[in-house]
Amino acid sequence: MKIYTKTGDKGSTSLFGGNRVAKHHIRIDAYGTTDELNSWLGLIRDQNIDQRYKSNLIKIQEHLFTLGSILATPKEKLFLKNGKKRLNIQWIEQQHIEFLEHDIDLMDQGLPPMTHFVLPGGHTTVSYCHIARTVCRRAERNVSHLNENEAIDPFVLQYLNRLSDYLFVLARKLSFELEADQILWAPDKER
Repeated sequence: MKIYTKTGDKGSTSLFGGNRVAKHHIRIDAYGTTDELNSWLGLIRDQNIDQRYKSNLIKIQEHLFTLGSILATPKEKLFLKNGKKRLNIQWIEQQHIEFLEHDIDLMDQGLPPMTHFVLPGGHTTVSYCHIARTVCRRAERNVSHLNENEAIDPFVLQYLNRLSDYLFVLARKLSFELEADQILWAPDKER
C-alpha cells in the first residue's frame, strides 16, 4: 500500500464512511489537534520519568487514537446499515474518564497545596507537559466548536477536559519529583 494517494492534493480529505471535507474543516481541526496532542504525549513518555507515568501515557495515547477515530466519523456514519458500529473499537466511556480522575487523585496526594499560579517551565519534561496541556485545551475548544454544529459523543468532550487537568497535575508532580525551579506568578500591582 502506498503512503501517498494523491486524493488530497486539492485540499480535501476523506472521513470514515467516505464523506469528503475540506482539510480546514473543524472536524479535521478537532482530530488533527488530538493527533498533535498524542505526539506531545509520546515526547513526554520518551523522557526519563517513572515507568508508571509511561504506562499511563501509553493508555492515554491509545484512548486518543480511539477519540480521533470517533471524531473522524460523521454522526450519520457511526453505524452501518445493519445497526452495528462502523468502528469496531471500544468507545470512550465513563471508565476512561475515571481512569484519569483516579490517577489525578494519586498524583495530587503527595503535592503541596497550590497557593499561586506557577509560570510554565523549570524543567524540559515539565515544559512538555504544559505544552501538551495547552494543545489538549485547543483540541477541547475545537471539539466544542464541532459539537455546536454536529452532536459529538459527550464522553469525548469530558475526556479532553479531564485530560487537560491530568496534564496540569502531571506537570506539578514532575516539578516536585524533579525538583524543578518554579517561578511563582506574582502580578504587578497597580499603585
